[in-house]
Amino acid sequence: MNYDEFKPKFVERYEKLTDINTFRECSINRQKKSIRVNTLKVSVNELKERLETLKLKQIPWCKEGFWVESERTDLGNLEEHGLGYYYVQEASSMVPVEILNPKPGDFILDMAAAPGSKTTQLAAKMKNKGYIIANDPDYLRLKPLTMNIQRCGIINVLMTIMDGKRFHGFSFDKILLDAPCSGTGTISKSPRTIMEWNPYSIKRLAGMQKQLINVAFSNLKEGGEMTYSTCTLEPEEDEGIISYLLENNENAKLEKIDLDIKSSPAVMEFNGEKYNEEVKKCLRIWPQDNKTDGFFVAKIRKL
Repeated sequence: MNYDEFKPKFVERYEKLTDINTFRECSINRQKKSIRVNTLKVSVNELKERLETLKLKQIPWCKEGFWVESERTDLGNLEEHGLGYYYVQEASSMVPVEILNPKPGDFILDMAAAPGSKTTQLAAKMKNKGYIIANDPDYLRLKPLTMNIQRCGIINVLMTIMDGKRFHGFSFDKILLDAPCSGTGTISKSPRTIMEWNPYSIKRLAGMQKQLINVAFSNLKEGGEMTYSTCTLEPEEDEGIISYLLENNENAKLEKIDLDIKSSPAVMEFNGEKYNEEVKKCLRIWPQDNKTDGFFVAKIRKL
């Protein structure tokens, strides 16, 4: 992949948001591999000893997360992976669950769960106690979700196959909505993203995301918390969605995020649209901030 594959309209758009040259450089270069220890099966210290040759380096925002400093890349072929001792997960992808902070006994909805990185992270933090509804609308994507749940020894998950917009009448303690998105934060591992990018798909995705976040919030109990996250850096899919929720639900309150991770200021205005002042509490992570995939996360409480 090279600079020429970035479409002129994409460059023009992102020049308004960040240092485009730094962003492109970080997006072209592959990010370091990272893993998350599955504490349902093994302790962090025990796995570090078993995987000493991988030269694991602590990820600051997740005590179970580690960058792999060795040159080895076939992490899915190791015995410990097959045993379910760890999950190969991008470092910034660990952030939404860390922010949601699930507890044993919680009743949680993972609204778009496949292939299961965050579902398995939720279950580990819950110590297999409580209940997780792991939903995905795509039947084919449930196969890797099922395999990952079984491999990691998880017993508190019920899987459902339905459009997330069809949930109604529930009262979840916590909800994770890692929404389907345009994925512009993941160009380094998915170059096809930049080739398929167009502004019209962003509008379509934003419409779907508004529906999903409305439904998710309506299924949250009073005092409950939810995280909305995407791996895109498009304001319409990030700050725009949170602003929409706040302006249409007076009992939605944005929580300040306290996490040991470098982030950039939220976008307060884009293409003539001003966003709710509260979106400054959201976490906007560019690839160049931590040499990871880009991510956006917001934490919402229902009053």
